[in-house]
Amino acid sequence: MNVIAERIAEFLKVYPPFNNLSIEELKIVSSSIRVINLEKHKVLFQINDALHDSFYVVASGVINLSVISDAEETFLNKCIEGDVFGLRPFFAKNNYMMTAKAREESIIYAIPIASFRPFVAQNSEVLNFLLESFANNSNNPSDRENKGKLLFDNVVFSNQQSEMHYFQTLTYNKTPLKATSTSIVKDIAQLMTDNITNSVFITENSFPIGIVTDTDIRSKIATGRFPISTSIDKIMASPVITVPENVSLAEAQLLMLKNNVSHLCVTQDGSDKSDIKGVISEHDLIVAQASNPGVLIKEIKRSKDAKDLKQVRTRLAEMIQSSMSKNIPLTHVFNIAGEINLAIVKRSVELSILDLGSPPARFAWLSIGSQGRKEQLLLTDQDNILVFEDVAADKYRDVKDYFLKLAKKAVNTLEKVGYEPCKNGHNASNMLWCKSLTDWTKQYENWMNTPGEISNEISSIFFDYEIAFGESKIEEAITNTIFKNVKKNILFFDYLGNDTLRKPAPLSFFKKFNVEEEGINKDKFDIKSKALMPLIDGARLFTISHNIKGINNTYLRFKQLAMVDPKHAEIYLNCSEAFLILSKFRALEGLKNDNSGQYINVEELSKADKEILKNALNPMKELEELIKDTFQLTQFS
Repeated sequence: MNVIAERIAEFLKVYPPFNNLSIEELKIVSSSIRVINLEKHKVLFQINDALHDSFYVVASGVINLSVISDAEETFLNKCIEGDVFGLRPFFAKNNYMMTAKAREESIIYAIPIASFRPFVAQNSEVLNFLLESFANNSNNPSDRENKGKLLFDNVVFSNQQSEMHYFQTLTYNKTPLKATSTSIVKDIAQLMTDNITNSVFITENSFPIGIVTDTDIRSKIATGRFPISTSIDKIMASPVITVPENVSLAEAQLLMLKNNVSHLCVTQDGSDKSDIKGVISEHDLIVAQASNPGVLIKEIKRSKDAKDLKQVRTRLAEMIQSSMSKNIPLTHVFNIAGEINLAIVKRSVELSILDLGSPPARFAWLSIGSQGRKEQLLLTDQDNILVFEDVAADKYRDVKDYFLKLAKKAVNTLEKVGYEPCKNGHNASNMLWCKSLTDWTKQYENWMNTPGEISNEISSIFFDYEIAFGESKIEEAITNTIFKNVKKNILFFDYLGNDTLRKPAPLSFFKKFNVEEEGINKDKFDIKSKALMPLIDGARLFTISHNIKGINNTYLRFKQLAMVDPKHAEIYLNCSEAFLILSKFRALEGLKNDNSGQYINVEELSKADKEILKNALNPMKELEELIKDTFQLTQFS
């Protein structure tokens, strides 16, 4: 038996999360492992089966994981040698939600959760791996191809672990039941029933000394071990595991595993010598995992139509609203929302291809404007272009026809999700903005070398783009065209610079907000045109002039500019902070009124908020002066 255990330990040592454990620890784990031989097409567990006491590792063969969706079996994942699956018993109490079936003859190691739990409790790396695997429904989040990409298949976050924790904040019961140690079990059971809750804290001088749960009532009272008239302190679990109010999902999960408890007591300072502020249950952890952005991405990938995508977008809006109320840094909100928006666009294009059949040529779908800058928190309009590879002249018309049809379907799907088509017609479904790479190259060259002189007058948002679907080399070709034509291009910078300076001033001479004078938004402040756009335009202008490639987000552009142009770093950093403050004002306005947040009713702002808003407009003046000075504007002044 020891020889088999050693062999299993050596096997596990190669794969995550077991590579975080020592060989001695793995031998202890391996001694309790069961080896299962699964014949081809044999089911290990299926949807609605009661949970097993083990999770599984594939020793050899292939296991298919699938779910039932719309009465059809939908393939989720393929687990191969070394992959971990069947983690639901670790983190949830409800039945299996997927089916695991052998695609070929397979050998599976069943690892009892009871014997593995202590190693998880002592090792946060192992816990994080299992948490992310479970939350993402993923077969192996540390797969070589996905290293550093735990949240999404095609996205790498910087500092992603902390971002994940930001979005996996816990919502828990802030009004837990409390009782004194002399209370009678019967009264407490009635109290729990009346309040539809499964736990009550036992207190002394208002501090927690114990907890009683449904499980205690069942195992100690219903079985007759204690009479129903006994005092509650006789059946309580003590001491209580306490945590501070800002505990993260991972920390809460770790403490529950470590102490083998199902509830945590939230106190003012995290100790059992301070006031009780709430209770965290296992159910709260499951809910938090379900709002993981990675889960939303998985749902987008499985979406069948616009209706499915709209549901995800609604949940994104709730996530954004919740994040704003918790004061999560806006940079994180932009990052996560940007990836989810991009995934929705990608899926809309994929669904259109599924409908139309394979494309006749390679292409790239580029989101432009706020989507391209990953600054779209609200349901503002969609801007996009389509670039297809050069094809023979006799095929051009047919190829373009296909891509126009594709674009119309994708734009229509996105409209149903809630992204209105661009009012200025900047959509790939417009034949002007759906063309070959050579045609696009000529378009960008004309815009840059003879700005303002030809039709399709330059719109600066075409210089903010992010590939949502397709061939990245096509996106690179567009970028190379832009930066090739930038060199010593005084006309282009004159045009862009003056376009930035042409924006109406946000404040009057007397430091009053320049509000709209007529129309449905009369007396409101246009925060988009008068405050955000000058910063967005200025960041783009300086980024292009400093030859900075691959950074589209306005906040990150200013941060990068502060590094490459340290002489003016203070101006750039002030602008970056101003951009976040103004974006937050707009987002809160939009969330409050369920619109784009473009027009702010300044009269509804508190005196303090008016001052914050005015102060955020100050860096714009410095930016204007820097633009005038740097580009010595004359051409279109």
